[in-house]
Amino acid sequence: MDSPIPTPSAHEALPDLFTATYEALRRVAHRHLRQETTGHTLNTTGLVHEAYLELAALEHIRWPSRAYVLSAASQAMRRILIDYAVARRAQKRGSGAVAVPLDDAVALAVSRSDDLLALDEALERLGARNVRTARVVECRFYGGMSVDETAEALELSTATVKREWAVARAFLNRELSP
Repeated sequence: MDSPIPTPSAHEALPDLFTATYEALRRVAHRHLRQETTGHTLNTTGLVHEAYLELAALEHIRWPSRAYVLSAASQAMRRILIDYAVARRAQKRGSGAVAVPLDDAVALAVSRSDDLLALDEALERLGARNVRTARVVECRFYGGMSVDETAEALELSTATVKREWAVARAFLNRELSP
């Protein structure tokens, strides 16, 4: 009698899936960083590796597909960049530092981090109303996933993803307009 082939544990599957999706993850990280200021302390590779460390720390997670890993990694990248923006905002507000006049480049950096935080706060409000719609935004906007990839990652139909994407864009445009 043959014994069943063992399935890899969560910690064994993640490295294999990360290796298989590494170039796609670099594109996702690059897309995230493209919206950040120049001189950001994280580069594309660093952001991918930070996301891996966050995901590797999770226990009892199944990694069923490439799309699922891309979605989870994109969320982790978003959280990393939000944490960075919050820390940068705290520095901007003083945190014991000596006041120094701002030049245009620093003002632009602060403005971009404020925009990122405003988007994150709007996305949190959207998530409080409809988690599925917020997940579609995370996959499409932050993850750079196509409609088909988003549908696969979230186990939805492409029609549902398109509908949720339209609802999310309308909601976020309304929330972020002055």
